[in-house]
Amino acid sequence: MREDTHTGHPSAQPPAQHLPVLYAQVLAGLRVIENGTYLDGTFGRGGHARGVLEQLGPDGRLLVMDKDPEAIAVAQRDFAPDPRVAIFRGSFAQMRQWPQAQAGLDGILLDLGVSSPQLDVAERGFSFGKDGPLDMRMDPDSGVSAAQWLASATDAEIADVLWHYGEERASRKIARAIVAQREKTPITGTAQLAALINQVVPRGKDKSNPATRSFQAIRIHINRELADLEEALDQAVSLLKPGGRLAIISFHSLEDRIVK
Repeated sequence: MREDTHTGHPSAQPPAQHLPVLYAQVLAGLRVIENGTYLDGTFGRGGHARGVLEQLGPDGRLLVMDKDPEAIAVAQRDFAPDPRVAIFRGSFAQMRQWPQAQAGLDGILLDLGVSSPQLDVAERGFSFGKDGPLDMRMDPDSGVSAAQWLASATDAEIADVLWHYGEERASRKIARAIVAQREKTPITGTAQLAALINQVVPRGKDKSNPATRSFQAIRIHINRELADLEEALDQAVSLLKPGGRLAIISFHSLEDRIVK
């Protein structure tokens, strides 16, 4: 379940073409001032950013970040012409490196986890519901893919990731099956990995796919999501001006614990 740090109802309404989660609550929580400087660390497709921009005056500033090149392409197309907007490709864990942010921020927004556009594209490898290459990188130009990591990690390393990031009780059993399978055939596709996990772990009473927790865990590990979050929170505290506001939308308990 997603959860936010603030509640309320601003006057602005989300654009009809995109309905970002907790739109009204986030804008109310940020309490945007006309001449303020705000950073959206997870631009996505710009739903929340548009709401902030609508409430900024001519002297306000909106800084948008995302590690996903497709998100940055949307930001460049839709937001770059506005002189109040600056765009930076990178993780929100790098916000302190951005000179525009170093001057101080009146508000920061982080919408954690994977986005719907990433899940919807099979080639990104995030979803076992759509067969595609086992990639899972939010920034496909950086780091190793999920397939590359699974090809070299030990069964102990895989089990550790599945347990700590997915809270998967069958982590060791799944890890051993992955190592055994890759000795016969490389594991390179999302459907291939999901089928393997389904053979090892029976479907529970809730009828959810047994691969759900493992896919979440591998994605979090590949993208350093929790480590980046910890770094970003430390930076946010130092970058926010007195009275500045931090709004965070979180997906699950692992993120919640760090944020709280």
